[in-house]
Amino acid sequence: MTIIDTRTPNPKSFIQGATGDWEVIIGMEVHAQVTSESKLFSGSSTLFGNPPNANVSFVDAAMPGMLPVINEECVRQAVRTGLGLKAQINKRSIFDRKNYFYPDLPQGYQISQYKDPIVGEGKVLLDMGDETIEIGIERLHLEQDAGKSIHDQHPSMSFVDLNRSGVALMEIVSKPDLRSSDEAKAYLSKLRTILRYLGTCDGNMEQGSMRADINVSVRKPGGAFGTRCEIKNVNSMRFAGQAIEFEARRQIDILESGGTIDQETRLYDPKTGETRSMRSKEEAHDYRYFPDPDLLPLEFDDAFIAMLAEGLPELPDEKKARFVRDYGVTPYDAMVLTLEKESGDYFEAVAKGRDGKLAANWMINELFGRLNKEGKSLAESPVDAGQLGAIVDLIGSGAISGKIGKDLFEIVWTEGGDPARIVDERGMKQVTDTGAIEKIIDEIIAANPDQVEKVKAKPTMIGWFVGQAMKVSGGKANPQALNALMKQKLGIE
Repeated sequence: MTIIDTRTPNPKSFIQGATGDWEVIIGMEVHAQVTSESKLFSGSSTLFGNPPNANVSFVDAAMPGMLPVINEECVRQAVRTGLGLKAQINKRSIFDRKNYFYPDLPQGYQISQYKDPIVGEGKVLLDMGDETIEIGIERLHLEQDAGKSIHDQHPSMSFVDLNRSGVALMEIVSKPDLRSSDEAKAYLSKLRTILRYLGTCDGNMEQGSMRADINVSVRKPGGAFGTRCEIKNVNSMRFAGQAIEFEARRQIDILESGGTIDQETRLYDPKTGETRSMRSKEEAHDYRYFPDPDLLPLEFDDAFIAMLAEGLPELPDEKKARFVRDYGVTPYDAMVLTLEKESGDYFEAVAKGRDGKLAANWMINELFGRLNKEGKSLAESPVDAGQLGAIVDLIGSGAISGKIGKDLFEIVWTEGGDPARIVDERGMKQVTDTGAIEKIIDEIIAANPDQVEKVKAKPTMIGWFVGQAMKVSGGKANPQALNALMKQKLGIE
């Protein structure tokens, strides 16, 4: 792979060192477990959480004479992912044997794809505040996962769990286009969002179904690429950011001290916040790749790709653009609302036929804020889309104020019920009768002659009168009518 620098150095991303500014260069290899009930080359279950070695067939255990048989669903999922990444789909690809020994790799080789992957170049778009950044995808290939070595269950022996052995993975390789830990985290988040929309990977990093190998190097801004180190098996976006920050600073300190960077594989330790050396890569591993003799080349036609393309859902970038266009929300709010397919669907149910901006404001600030506070997911929300839509209706029609809306939201969250009925039964409707509001204003003005003189000298003090009137009305006075009448009574323009 020829590395091409596609980014103009941005001072916002520079890291300051003792000898001046440095630029970090980041590329990622994300391993995403394919959503499929069975493994890539066997019929064994992929269900997470089963007892050790419960999901193992003779093929997974590499018993003599056992032959792999391709799982067509995994092929479909890889092609769908490629289409979602706006990538080139290769109609002919080859499975290779990547030969190396490890205790949890019973075959003594991994079936993967080397020179001829199923998916070629694509892209991922990142929303980074005031700009959109395009991150190139180099390739996506299918491969089987290894098992798991367990070292903490016996003082002198290790155990091997082959439940993951043979599970289908998509390795999604980015180009070295990322330039900060924030971009790296945004990339992982966006990639996970795309995979979840497509239904090709559940993206559960804590379960290991999506994990990243992160290549990090540093250079003087705009200079030649430096020697990179690979941080293996990072399974958290937060840890990814921390690992990159530490590794970039470590490399800068070495170079500024006159040292050189050794190309090596490293691990990130969340407890110490540091990366540590795992193995040297001074001599490239010779995996003796060769086409797997038990598997024919994988071939399909344009009709197969077209069929899968027709079945794709609306993806985050398209949904975000539609929300901005159809509902009038800001690009940032649209991005927040489309981070998960479920939140996008919920918003559409709330916003349909209503003020999109008001619906987005209540969903992001009130609903998401409360969910985050209580550690709940959207699926666990006590307030459904119909109830939140009813609250938005009541505010939009002027039946209740935004302040009363918050009280109403609290009632619906804790007690449930129909918002409109709650407003009627509990007397929460906004006072829009100007005669009633005028009476409240007259009483406050009559009782506070000193404040009247002060506000005439300093009109910004009208807020005190408005606050008193809202208190007397129990927060039910219509704010617009109240403000207009108050200014009229006090003679303030």
